[in-house]
Amino acid sequence: MSEHIFKLPDLGEGTVESEIGEWFIKVGEFVEEETVVGTMMTDKAAVELASPVSGTVIKLAGEPGDIVAVGAALVTFETDSEAASKEPAPAPQPEPSTKDSDAFLEVVAEVDSGTRVVTSPAIRRRAKEAGIDLSLVPGMGAGGRIQRKDFDNYLKSQATGTPVARSATPSTAVKEIKVIGLRRIIAERMTRAKQEIPHFAYVEEIDITELEALRKHLNNAKSDPSERLTLLPFLGLALVRALQEFPQCNSTYDKERNVLLQHEAVHLGVATQTPDGLKVPVVKHAEMRDIGSLAAEIRRVTQAARDNSAKKSELTGGTITITSLGKLGGIASTPVINMPEVGIIGVNRAVQRPVVFNGQIAVRLMMNLSSSFDHRFVDGYDAAAMIQRIKEMFEHPATIFLP
Repeated sequence: MSEHIFKLPDLGEGTVESEIGEWFIKVGEFVEEETVVGTMMTDKAAVELASPVSGTVIKLAGEPGDIVAVGAALVTFETDSEAASKEPAPAPQPEPSTKDSDAFLEVVAEVDSGTRVVTSPAIRRRAKEAGIDLSLVPGMGAGGRIQRKDFDNYLKSQATGTPVARSATPSTAVKEIKVIGLRRIIAERMTRAKQEIPHFAYVEEIDITELEALRKHLNNAKSDPSERLTLLPFLGLALVRALQEFPQCNSTYDKERNVLLQHEAVHLGVATQTPDGLKVPVVKHAEMRDIGSLAAEIRRVTQAARDNSAKKSELTGGTITITSLGKLGGIASTPVINMPEVGIIGVNRAVQRPVVFNGQIAVRLMMNLSSSFDHRFVDGYDAAAMIQRIKEMFEHPATIFLP
């Protein structure tokens, strides 16, 4: 008998450590060579690792959510083969496909039934291959997560026709849900943004009656409903114009060098709610696009973020971000700046209200624009002046399209 230590290999992209996503094995279990032992999570992808030997598991590096350094012991096996005691070169891991980008363990996906399913990328793939609706599989893990044994039990019940056991946990039970994967990264970045950036919030009320009339007019000419314009491309175009006058708002802060980088190009981040959590895909060179091109690219990058097909380059490199809560827009909001950017602008819900217009009471479509700026680098006066410039263009929408 001999002992073999499987060390965490280099997962690429300069990673020096990785987070344990999920174990598919347990201590005392015999594992065949090339069996997938679990998933490790980098900042952008979940990577499955296979056992380099056949043997009995005698030690695991930790629990899901624990961090393991590259080159550290991941799994210790007891083997029969003397050859297995020699440390082989780790098998090269395939580059995670863009389809698996951000496919963390704690993936939460909406299904047709409206329930929320929490499981690993490996089980999702097995379910897809087997034609199984994961919303029908009882999950016994934390927060109802479907584990490997849960899925295997469900397959067995389908094959034998026996009912599958379901959790008897009362509704008053408290479940511990470990904060790992993308949710952990979001939590860390939000905490850093609020701790390090002195946010200056500014909210302005805007009459968008004329802008909405123009938007509807342009949409009436479009036969494909998927190509219809939302308010975001109008905001993006107006922001590009305004940034020509307020270039300090189109900046990123390099904390390591203590340098503010003021960009000529406008790489427009679009905050997007996805089943995995909040992502910010980026429309590169928004200043080079017209309204139709900008709208199409916003649709493309946000859809890519939602279906995990976005490339890493499409999720980084923004210089300023826009956001919208859609129908949940509310009256006002205080969006959190997407580091290392220095500004973010959010669209709130538009409502019809009686206002004074040209000296008379009239019903107009009103909307608030909420913004946050890094007060270290953007003065309150400049932030307010830039939002006022966008307000002016929104209330006189023809000026958005002027040179």
